[in-house]
Amino acid sequence: MRTQWMAALVGVLSALVVLAVAEVVAVFVSASSSPFFAVGQLAIDLAPGWLKETMIGLFGTGDKIALFVILGIVVVAFAALAGVIERRRKPLGVAVLVLFSAIAVVAVQTRPEASALWAFPTVLGMIAGVLVLRSGIGRLGAWVDAPASASAGMRRRQFLTFAGVTGAVAVIAAVGARAMNASTAAVTAIRQAITLPAPATAAPAIPAGTSLDVEGITTLVTPNEQFYRIDVALQVPQIDPDSWQLKITGLVDTEVTIGYAELLALPLTEHVTTIACVSNEVGGGLIGNATWLGYPIRELLAKAGPQAGADMVLSSGPDGFSAGTPIEALTDPDREALLAVGMNGEPLPTEHGFPARMIVPGLFGYVSATKWVTEMRVTRFADAQGYWTPRGWDALGPVVTESRIDVPLSGQTVASGTVAIAGVAWAPHTGIAGVEVRIDDGAWQPATLAAPISDDTWVQWVLQWPATSGSHTIAVRATDKSGYTQTQQEAPPAPSGATGWDTITVTVEG
Repeated sequence: MRTQWMAALVGVLSALVVLAVAEVVAVFVSASSSPFFAVGQLAIDLAPGWLKETMIGLFGTGDKIALFVILGIVVVAFAALAGVIERRRKPLGVAVLVLFSAIAVVAVQTRPEASALWAFPTVLGMIAGVLVLRSGIGRLGAWVDAPASASAGMRRRQFLTFAGVTGAVAVIAAVGARAMNASTAAVTAIRQAITLPAPATAAPAIPAGTSLDVEGITTLVTPNEQFYRIDVALQVPQIDPDSWQLKITGLVDTEVTIGYAELLALPLTEHVTTIACVSNEVGGGLIGNATWLGYPIRELLAKAGPQAGADMVLSSGPDGFSAGTPIEALTDPDREALLAVGMNGEPLPTEHGFPARMIVPGLFGYVSATKWVTEMRVTRFADAQGYWTPRGWDALGPVVTESRIDVPLSGQTVASGTVAIAGVAWAPHTGIAGVEVRIDDGAWQPATLAAPISDDTWVQWVLQWPATSGSHTIAVRATDKSGYTQTQQEAPPAPSGATGWDTITVTVEG
């Protein structure tokens, strides 16, 4: 039994060496050629929609951390298995290590902008890992198979020294290389030094009465650090704005290329917009409201001149994500679709798309909100698809009218008397006309709406409820300005957004 555990240790050390050597070599090749992140990215790309929904449902915005933990467990398990197999039947353990390295090479090669050279870090790591596996198993055999004597003790020390030194060097090298590959500090410093220009068209002042004085209700404008983040990037792209460019290509009369400095020099527009993720469950938090600064996408498209028959813009960036946006939504003069550079008065945070991203009111993010965007290809829905469409999601992605109860919390116990039931409702680009609340099986009661910022943002609402003792069920529904009222019929987020009424249960005492 002890021998098996030691063999498993050697297998884990060999896998650690593969990753460490690959990380070090990636410093000189490309940060994106790191195999661990590439494998995780491939896992995201290949995951079926139901699994994605399960991960987000279980872990929310921590889904990527959960993925890393799961990947780490899988790597450790199979690396340990490789060590045990190599001890029992050489060279089958080496074959397992080579197989996993080959999968990593494939994952690296599927990344956007990958070249054949990107396989080099993983291949060198694999070679180093195989050498460690064979050498470690050989030293373990020399120790375990030696007759009881002084030489056995020496061979034991040799094996343990080999394992300790190899592990320590691999960890130090991997951590150091990962820090260099991340390059986060450099881009952060560049971003912090940027002063955004004043908007040529500023957002109107937020009217009085837009924010209700109710403890626990969602803030009207979501702070950047609290804004939800859902995307397919395991590594947040670190892009030097001096080298960033956006290209408008495809079915256009003239291809357009614009750099960051040129973009900032244009007359920018400021607009408050609520955006949401299609994965948001009824009552969920994958939604936020911010003040965005950017240039109207319709003006950029006008410079390119979309050709007749084009009905979609396929936007993409370095993370492998793409969004197919209806061209009519991007050219509509009444819709503030922006190529955004600012968020709540500061340059976009890196995790939210720095240097530039798309913001389109009224459409779910998976068809409109491309972060780190570098290309907009004018095309047709018949000829191209965004990242999530072939995975079973609706191609057009209009935001579903929804409402949410923020207070009281479900399961909370409150005192009898007047209790504020409050929350937010949204129908971006359509606007909310009314919100109603139902207590138990009673009649629907109209809630009081705060003054909306605009039809592109969510609105706060409140109902003062004379609470009586006992257990009560509270439901909410919204009606938008088109006349649509939320349906009671429950549907999951896939393929076009969750439906149903947000419903909670509270206990009233006294």
